[in-house]
Amino acid sequence: MGLFNRTKTADTATAVVDALAGPGLAHLTGDWAVDTAHSQVGFSVRHAMVTNVRGSFTEYDGKLHLDGSEPANSSAELVIKVASIDTKQAQRDEHLRTGDFFAAEAHPEITFRSTSAERLRDDSYRMTGDLTIKGTTRPVVLDLEYTGSATDAYGAERVGFEGAATIDRTDWGLSYNAALETGGVLIGEKVKLTFDISAVKAA
Repeated sequence: MGLFNRTKTADTATAVVDALAGPGLAHLTGDWAVDTAHSQVGFSVRHAMVTNVRGSFTEYDGKLHLDGSEPANSSAELVIKVASIDTKQAQRDEHLRTGDFFAAEAHPEITFRSTSAERLRDDSYRMTGDLTIKGTTRPVVLDLEYTGSATDAYGAERVGFEGAATIDRTDWGLSYNAALETGGVLIGEKVKLTFDISAVKAA
């Protein structure tokens, strides 16, 4: 049978196999280190019931193990230095480091360690893991988008992911708040976590 005489059934089967395998992701399989100079770990929370305060952590280490053919075998680990919190307001950052919030001296690190991963569709993935803050560990679910891979100007292989999760901060003992005269509270309980990750493949 010639190349141009393939049956419709064969073409459909091939398309299904290609879709399940992902968009050429087998080459991603391996170990990767998060490049903190080109990544960001951020968060946002409602302030005074009217706007969002955004911040980030500037010191952290992360590593990924990716399996491009079998995403369920992938894993991730992230260790964040609490003292590196930065909301662009020094007095607020100092308050966040105290026992009212993160208690940075007693609990200097926030950690995330994945427990499972799955491919949802196209370039979308979901990773479940254990998030530890202030000595409390609870499961969280991250929705991730694969944003691409490339070889940079220095010959390093890079991969990118964007991710987000929404948590209730009080589940981790971050319950400080203050009432507003007009009703409501100063700080929202829901916190959106965001991850813009660029990682470099290990040699």
